[in-house]
Amino acid sequence: MKVKLAKTAGFCMGVRRAMEIVLAEANRKNGPLYTFGPLIHNKQVLDLLSSKDVEPIMDLNSMDLNNLQDGRIVIRAHGIPPQQRQDLKKTGLTVIDATCPKVARVQAIIRYHTRKDYKTIIVGDTDHPEVVGLVGYSRGPAYVIQDIKDIPALPNLKKPFVVAQTTQEEQNFHKVITALRERFPEILIFDTICDATRHRQQEVRSFKNQVDAVVVVGGLHSGNTQRLAQVSKEVGIPAFHVETEKDLEKEELIGMKAIGVTAGASTPNWMIKNVVNRIERIRGGRETPFKHWAKRLFKSLVLSNLLVATGAFSLTCAVSTLVGRNMDIIFPSLTFLYIYAMHVLNRFLDKGASSYNDPERAAFLIKHRYMLIISATLSILIALILSLSISLITFLAMIGLILLGIVYSVPLIPQRVRHKYSYSKIKDIPGSKSLSESLAWVAVITVLPLLGRHHISWTSAIIAALVVFTLSFARSIFFDIFQAQGDLIVGTETLPITLGEKKCLVLLKISLLFTGLIIVSGPLFGLSSPFSYLILFSLFGLSLCLTAYERRWLYPGPTLEGLVESNFFLTGLLAFIWQTT
Repeated sequence: MKVKLAKTAGFCMGVRRAMEIVLAEANRKNGPLYTFGPLIHNKQVLDLLSSKDVEPIMDLNSMDLNNLQDGRIVIRAHGIPPQQRQDLKKTGLTVIDATCPKVARVQAIIRYHTRKDYKTIIVGDTDHPEVVGLVGYSRGPAYVIQDIKDIPALPNLKKPFVVAQTTQEEQNFHKVITALRERFPEILIFDTICDATRHRQQEVRSFKNQVDAVVVVGGLHSGNTQRLAQVSKEVGIPAFHVETEKDLEKEELIGMKAIGVTAGASTPNWMIKNVVNRIERIRGGRETPFKHWAKRLFKSLVLSNLLVATGAFSLTCAVSTLVGRNMDIIFPSLTFLYIYAMHVLNRFLDKGASSYNDPERAAFLIKHRYMLIISATLSILIALILSLSISLITFLAMIGLILLGIVYSVPLIPQRVRHKYSYSKIKDIPGSKSLSESLAWVAVITVLPLLGRHHISWTSAIIAALVVFTLSFARSIFFDIFQAQGDLIVGTETLPITLGEKKCLVLLKISLLFTGLIIVSGPLFGLSSPFSYLILFSLFGLSLCLTAYERRWLYPGPTLEGLVESNFFLTGLLAFIWQTT
């Protein structure tokens, strides 16, 4: 089944920020951690937070404050009234404010104008936590209305102004302000609907004539999620509101050609991925059996790590050409076996974030675990035999690389004293994942073939090592960015979490540009062969993948992952053409 995934699906900025604050605090483990009310309207996320000992406090009056003195409490993205904020401070708890900046802006508008004797009108849901908080910022009565039917009940107000709940339905708000202008010609209007909310609803409307139905993923009691389903129905598209993939009714979707998928602002990535994966497994109305099975085969290559291993094989062929060595099958095969084995074994040794980062891969690993572990073990044995046939030093180096690859995810500190240290594995060191992977690729692809050789062109070897490092580093950063949400949940401090996504993307662009300049300069100064220029195609391909992600042309998943890996295949293909012509 063809799936058209909304670019805006998933956490909005405010919810993402609140989640990151709470998860970062939970991972620090500095005493009890609470949220003032449920963090978001999503049962699965709340269950997850509970598993990390993050508990909501619904009413301070019912709590034993003596036991809370050393704790921390987070104000959720919805915000709270000023009086409740003062009450929190009096408890002695450390107050952490995760109020969405967009909500804080509405609070500031209400506070400023009511100080000047303006009267507050809020378009929103009376009992919604955000609206309850907004009402608290009004000096004097605040009038909450939901639609134009509520306007006649308003008293005659002097100097009125109107704001909107940030997740309000856009068309309803415009109808309300039109009617309010007729009743109060002098009214001040502040369109405070969050851009994320507006864009989500507009994107659902844009699905018209493109999809047969829309599946909305999110909490059944989430107001902004309910509104997305409502918008879909208003424009004539059948809508199915599901909380998880288990709520999908396959019979209702069979025979459709394309399904649109969107999600509420409180829906995490892994839940969206689960729903998309379930829909994609349904055979579409025009999908031929061959196309259906071809897509499944492609996914299997991605999920089994065969695609990345074959890409590494191709890159090794390209490096052989880059350093002026005749292309052979031995060293590319060593690379294939090593990369395949290490990727498979490390996923089993460290599968903490798999169910959040890539639920489909996690399910694949569970289903085929025995076959994958056996094949990875055989790959190690064959790699050792093959390296021994080359030379003793190559054999010893391969043993060292294998041990380092396995040790990466294995605790190095005894369990009885592990709590005393911040890091018990190499992978626990912030940012170590991308750097370790890239150095391993450089070692097996560039360094291993040089061992025991007497005549080495060091300039071309250094340029080759830089190319391999940059390509593998870019690949690793890409996937770390895709998986940041799951890594944050389990406490893995990858570069996107340590530096932030924006800084990581800038770092990625700089590394691609720098390597591109080195590649261009190499042949000009006689430091490398003209084949270097062809490597630019792969760098350009990775830049396109980066653009596709930033502009949300493609959603992180097997398709985008396959496109990233295809750049490694491209280097091998270009090397083969170069050597044969």
